[in-house]
Amino acid sequence: MQLAEKKVDSMEQPKGMLEKIFKLSEHGTTVKKEVLAGITTFMTMAYILVVNPMILGDAGMDKGAVFMATALASVIATFVMAFFANYPMALAPGMGLNAFFAYGVVLGMGYSWQFALTAVFIEGIIFILLTFFNVREKIINAIPQTLKNAVTAGIGLFIAFIGLVGVGFIEAGGAILTLGNLKSPLALLAIFGIILTSVLLSKNVKGAFLIGMIVTSAIGMVTGIVAAPHRLIDTPPSLSPIFMAFRHIPSSEIFSMDMVVVVFTFLFVDLFDTIGCLVGLASKADMLDENGNLPRAKQALFADAVGTTAGAMLGTSTVTVFVESASGIAEGGRTGLTAFTTGILFLVSTLFAPIFTSIPSQATAPVLILVGVMMASSLLKIDFNDFTEAIPAFLTVIMMPLAYSIAEGLVFGIVSYTAIKLLTGKKHEIQPTLYILSLLFILKYGFAG
Repeated sequence: MQLAEKKVDSMEQPKGMLEKIFKLSEHGTTVKKEVLAGITTFMTMAYILVVNPMILGDAGMDKGAVFMATALASVIATFVMAFFANYPMALAPGMGLNAFFAYGVVLGMGYSWQFALTAVFIEGIIFILLTFFNVREKIINAIPQTLKNAVTAGIGLFIAFIGLVGVGFIEAGGAILTLGNLKSPLALLAIFGIILTSVLLSKNVKGAFLIGMIVTSAIGMVTGIVAAPHRLIDTPPSLSPIFMAFRHIPSSEIFSMDMVVVVFTFLFVDLFDTIGCLVGLASKADMLDENGNLPRAKQALFADAVGTTAGAMLGTSTVTVFVESASGIAEGGRTGLTAFTTGILFLVSTLFAPIFTSIPSQATAPVLILVGVMMASSLLKIDFNDFTEAIPAFLTVIMMPLAYSIAEGLVFGIVSYTAIKLLTGKKHEIQPTLYILSLLFILKYGFAG
């Protein structure tokens, strides 16, 4: 009897500890649901472990070391999000920002990758200061509810677009875009994944996204459509070629006008990508309070500030909240346990890189597309009878996929909202912060043009 009681206690203790840390019952969730959501989020984010080293490798960085830096920076930032903010959102080096790092700063401007890492490090320090003084939190709270709903729907279209492009359904051609080759084996595999996952979702099967990805990956590998991993485990690569590499940058480069321009660009894109993602994901998960504000926004923003700073030290580009976190939220993730699970898998990935990096885009794209369907439902909350609300919301939604940037969509929404409300005699609906942001955006694009 005593032995049985000890076994019961040992089983209940972890649950009790997790309940205390993440407040699972308060958020109406369970350990099983959170872990499943965390695995799903990781599965849809795992591509960054392959793509980021490829992009930064083009800048001359050691690809193996960048793989390690990518995984560890993701772990650090995601753990901060899990324990400090208790949100189900994961972070990793952001797409777009890594491209600017490699093709803009290094290959375009002709600076070294060490210079680019220095800019990222400075950006991270500035973000920590902005977060500490609540500047970023005030920006989030100033965004009107209409735009918050629009951001959610816009992110849905954006990630669906990423999925469609990733598997070749949409490609460059025609006037701007054209339909890809839907008869290719890879496209057919993706179509199978979409249909399978759609059916599982329609039947309310738990873990529909995860099951869909596993089955689609397995079929692709068995049939030889996609490559299977050659080995299951490998020695983690060394960080030494890129760790703290910015220490030897001369002061003349650090205090140059080019450094100011590069840091500002990193700051701008990361700030509004993160804000857009946080607001959109939190809105979808019903985490906004009665005033439409995000509780613990400061803690959540602190996660990407710390992640960016630590990532630069490790040797990777800017770390930001990943829009793919929507897949875990759609699976029911509501607390930091989801993020913690994702972080653990990023840590494990340093040992089992061949397995995790073999997940094909044909398996993850269906998840992105179907999560986009779910997030687009936020359009129903927008008052399309009021054009002062509908037009800024529409511009926010449409510009995210078309400009391939969450930040640009949010910029169009904020500027148009401020201008239309002001010119139609509804200035009382405009938060003072929106005037400042709109002016800064206009100046930025005015000088850029």
